[in-house]
Amino acid sequence: MRKILFILLLAALQSKAQINPANITIARDSFGIPHVFAPTDTEVAYGIAWAHAEDDFETLQLVVLSGKGKLGTGLGKKGAEGDYVIKLLRIRQTVEEQWNTLSPDFVALIKGYVAGLNAYAKKYPGKVKYKKAFPFTEKDYMTAVVFSISLFCGVDDALPQILGGKVATIPGFNPQGSNAFAMNSVKTTTGESFLAINAHQPNTGPVAFYEAHLQSEQGWNMLGGLFPGGCLIFHGTNENLGWAHTVNYQDKLDIYQLEMNPANKNQYKFDGQWTDLEVNKARLKVKGIPVTISKKIYWSKYGATLKTGKGVFSLRVPATMDIKALEQWYRMNKAKNFTEFYKALSMTSLPMFNIMYADRYDTIFYVSNGKMPKRNPDPKYNWKSTLPGNTSATLWTEFKSIKELPQYINPPSGYLFNTNHSPFLATDKAYNLDKNKFDRTDGWETYHNNRSQRVTELINSEKTDYTTFKRVKFDQQLPKELKYTYSIDSMLNLNAADFPQLKDVITTFQAWDRKSIASSRGAAVFLLTYYYLADRLKGVPSRKITKAEAAETYQYVYDYMLKYFGKTDLALGDIQKLVRGDEERPAWGFPDVLAPSFSEPYKNGMRKVTGGDAYICFVRYPRDGGLPKIESVNTFGASMNPSSPHFKDQWGLFQAQQTKPMTLDKNEVLKKAKAVYHPQ
Repeated sequence: MRKILFILLLAALQSKAQINPANITIARDSFGIPHVFAPTDTEVAYGIAWAHAEDDFETLQLVVLSGKGKLGTGLGKKGAEGDYVIKLLRIRQTVEEQWNTLSPDFVALIKGYVAGLNAYAKKYPGKVKYKKAFPFTEKDYMTAVVFSISLFCGVDDALPQILGGKVATIPGFNPQGSNAFAMNSVKTTTGESFLAINAHQPNTGPVAFYEAHLQSEQGWNMLGGLFPGGCLIFHGTNENLGWAHTVNYQDKLDIYQLEMNPANKNQYKFDGQWTDLEVNKARLKVKGIPVTISKKIYWSKYGATLKTGKGVFSLRVPATMDIKALEQWYRMNKAKNFTEFYKALSMTSLPMFNIMYADRYDTIFYVSNGKMPKRNPDPKYNWKSTLPGNTSATLWTEFKSIKELPQYINPPSGYLFNTNHSPFLATDKAYNLDKNKFDRTDGWETYHNNRSQRVTELINSEKTDYTTFKRVKFDQQLPKELKYTYSIDSMLNLNAADFPQLKDVITTFQAWDRKSIASSRGAAVFLLTYYYLADRLKGVPSRKITKAEAAETYQYVYDYMLKYFGKTDLALGDIQKLVRGDEERPAWGFPDVLAPSFSEPYKNGMRKVTGGDAYICFVRYPRDGGLPKIESVNTFGASMNPSSPHFKDQWGLFQAQQTKPMTLDKNEVLKKAKAVYHPQ
């Protein structure tokens, strides 16, 4: 009997994984956004792989190469560094060991996604830029996913710190931030729940958001943003609920210094006993180098181990110890209510990101999420610094439950927000969590940043209409009390009369209203000031700028403007540009305003926006049971192909801080679609 049941179960699982491209419909709306419809989740995953490949196949190939450990064959030395990290952290080994812990329906999903990318590569071999990429497997894919997640958890920052001999503290991953807001009927004038999804990411590349709508006949109907290589929506909304992610900065990894045996370079002391390091070799293939490079890799009881001139250090990373993060996202995608959503969160496999939630049932919720270790609370161990790697007292092996993390549900204030700041400053001050009731070893943020400080100025005790709700997210002004690393009070108080040559620059800046609009002259001065001080004082502890440094900074701004533009009467948009293809447009924003821009040197003294405000989505959940009302905008467009009409058809909306309507209604999508077809 058991054998028969097993055969029936196997047959059912196999049928789930079967894919018929003729069953899959890709509908492109007027902005080229793919809406993928199919009978099964597996076939939907195939469809999104195909659609995304049509829009950005080159970036997807880099994801594939990372999963195969062959980035070096495509990108040379820089790519080989990623291959080395994957081997050092034993990511592929962990995938192999934990593969059978994945649920069959989720495995079927990733089989569909992988099949879709392989099929596209086979159909269009001329578009395969990296010959080592295809075919690739489900385990390759999962390796790429875990590797990407580890980077979001600080691995790409921690490893250079160790190798560079700077391991006094554990740095957090420093992405470009995000905003998230949720309100329920207590706060909204309409009695609806509102959700704002606002990712601050690079506007191109492997962590630039791509918008899609995925719908199956198995209860999956989700619209939102995903990164290249995503087989599901990372944040967005379904018919009943939605959520937004922002990056959080709690202590997501630990660094240990090992006590080495003077008589044996590959032994370290652990609980009074000399213990052997595991020694293996990473074999790396690098583009342009005909031979395979062999590099030793080490492993201790704590994890991946590196030998440096300053000592031997181990890195312990929760993100690389659990391969189910993507499966947790899948359960979140398909949740129908808060109970199901919270059950998905209870997997605690997603090791990072704040989660801001709202639903049609008038529930709002926020948790500073993470896969948090149960660390030794003994105050002699500083978990924010380098730890002794010679004792089991610092070797954690268990993780906290979701209930132990900072979280709010339906606060009396009726609103929640996060701008990458403290989870203990998430709502009205009367209802904020007490930071002293949470484990100090988690390293939770306790501070305001400029964006969160500005939110406290914008949200008051009155109810909020939808227009005002959106206006908060699109706000372009710094708060009254600045929260940057370096205080510029001396620049604001410098007497312009003492510096005749710099008088115009000084008075322009001191009269500035702190708005980062493209036409602002004061914002132009601040932009150059910000990047000058960030570069000049890099690595210097937080402090006030001296009077001499203030004068020096003004002199720099003055000289810079004259050198590149021949005048000091410049607006922010004269210097900072949003660039797509061969077109340039004036760009608003700078770091840590609610509508930010991050820029880098471009040409002729101008700066090019590389990230900041990226995918933006607003959701209203009607109380009458209808579908949510959705509007969104991305920085440029759905396609990375310069010849596509969707290469930059959204950036006019983006620049004007406007949105486009979106829907989860299949009939409406098909009725208005500009193209409807099947993948092959």
